[in-house]
Amino acid sequence: MQIKPRVHLLEIWQAIARHSFDGGRWIWGEWGGLSSVADAERLLCLMYPATEIPEFRLDEPDTTQKDVQRALRAAGGRTEIPAVLVAALTEFMRRHTAPDGSPSFAGGYYFTSQDPQAEVAAEQRDLGVVDSFSMSVTLCLATLGFLDKYADTTVRSDVRTGIDELRKATSERLTAAMVGLLRSFTVNVFDADTTQGRRLCRTLGQRRLSERAVLQQFQSRFRALRATIANRITLGIDVADGLMDESMMFECGWAWGVVKDAPPVRQTGGTGEHIGSQADGVADPVPYLYFTVVALDGIQDLSSDRTLTLGLLNEEQQMLAEALRLRWTVSQQYWSEIARFSTERWPLEDIPWRTTFQRLESEYFSLSVTSLVVHDLVRRRAGDEELVRAVAVMERLAERGRITSPLTRDDPSLELHSPGVTMPLQGSERLGPPLHWTVTDFSAQLLKRTVQLAALSRTTGTQDRLLKLAEDTFDHLWQRRIEDGEGIDLWDDANAVYSAAPKREGPLSWSITERLTECMVVAHNFYAREPIRSPELAAFATALLSEAAHRFGKEQMQSAAVADSDLVKALRTIEIRLRRADELVNRQPGTASALALAVLGELDTLALARGAASGEV
Repeated sequence: MQIKPRVHLLEIWQAIARHSFDGGRWIWGEWGGLSSVADAERLLCLMYPATEIPEFRLDEPDTTQKDVQRALRAAGGRTEIPAVLVAALTEFMRRHTAPDGSPSFAGGYYFTSQDPQAEVAAEQRDLGVVDSFSMSVTLCLATLGFLDKYADTTVRSDVRTGIDELRKATSERLTAAMVGLLRSFTVNVFDADTTQGRRLCRTLGQRRLSERAVLQQFQSRFRALRATIANRITLGIDVADGLMDESMMFECGWAWGVVKDAPPVRQTGGTGEHIGSQADGVADPVPYLYFTVVALDGIQDLSSDRTLTLGLLNEEQQMLAEALRLRWTVSQQYWSEIARFSTERWPLEDIPWRTTFQRLESEYFSLSVTSLVVHDLVRRRAGDEELVRAVAVMERLAERGRITSPLTRDDPSLELHSPGVTMPLQGSERLGPPLHWTVTDFSAQLLKRTVQLAALSRTTGTQDRLLKLAEDTFDHLWQRRIEDGEGIDLWDDANAVYSAAPKREGPLSWSITERLTECMVVAHNFYAREPIRSPELAAFATALLSEAAHRFGKEQMQSAAVADSDLVKALRTIEIRLRRADELVNRQPGTASALALAVLGELDTLALARGAASGEV
């Protein structure tokens, strides 16, 4: 199934409008307000495309396109849609506010108890989670950019008052989300001779190197990164004293929430004041692959061209963003080096990935590490040699995840999609029963990373492999839309693809719906780029143009004395096409070749006609 970002986004928006609007008002429904993560994901399904794709903009009603208006007609006319979104965003900010007035990032019903008989405590449901911090960063940036444009187009006094209120609440939430991400970052230091150290050595050594050899290489490769973490990362973390001891190994990244004993983030300038209310953390200082990927995705938006161009961050937020960007760089460099530790055989190529501390293994963790490698490859604009190896890993994950291969009897791969991969949230037992977090977005994450890699590729062969994988994955996901009842045409119904999966129960998955929406934005950006320039095709196009230009000059010379208006028009058309082909030859040699071939055909027709008229043919 070919990915058509505009068409599919409009279909998603139409389904969301049917589900979320009633009489021109936003309705949260039964599950609204019970998880800040789910509610942020829901709003991002509209706000992210509306602020990332010019054709989907909603902040200037006079420029809203007709098909976009039709998709969202349940929200009202083109002038009502932005006002309804302002009201919905304002209600989101109010709903997810703690009793002390500070923003709340509660995981809510996304938290589940490891013991089915034990009920999740209310205090646990209110715990902030990295998913919410990251989603809030993206949502707040989208909202601030949206408000800046919309405020210049509306004259309604009540709407302008609402915009001012929403802008203030959004800025406060953005600051709090950034602080939450800072205090959730952690570095886990451990001895190479512990169980965790030996597991990491086995992963890196790939049964080819001794633990001693692995440790020596680890010390050499991570010496600079170790010094960076120890000397430059200070906000929201107490780095373990053992980090500078090179005999120790370490992992870095994001825990599931604010780390226990994480110090509060204070303002710069020596005032010593706290930045808002900062709750005590409960999470163990253990990095999670999943939450690290989620955090990096959100932090990346802080450095986007849109954020910088519109000046969406105030001075305080710029300071926090700089601290987060440092952690972003450190984390992706660390995990990319870990994944590619051995040039002969990457640890990443040994599927499934095994976590060192929690002793879990899953194709989902392999995908998470691949996502971190993709972040690093995009940052470095890596060459095709590394890219081709990453592509092979993605293809194997699609096969092992039963996206491009059939499900077998009692296939454990079904768990990737239903009921999903569960991760114990270490430290959550301090407030009640041990909790876990379940993720079912394996296919959506695979699609996103595949399209990102396709945009990075510079050879047609590699890009074609990636696009084929992306189309197969998208086809799989599109079949998983809900066919009836609440949430029709949204996600997720794994039973529609896997008959062995249980029937869908509970609320629709805003997690997968949001990720599919995000994938469409990534696909749109991919198709908006210039196609890969083939040197062979460029040489062919140049040769064609050379012959066409020569033939055209000859035709002009021989036809100069003929006062035939039709002939003059034909020559003028040929000249325009030649100029266009010459403009495109370096960027789109295929198109230039097609134009040159068409010109050569027309010139030959003119030559034949002239010859027939003179009796030469």
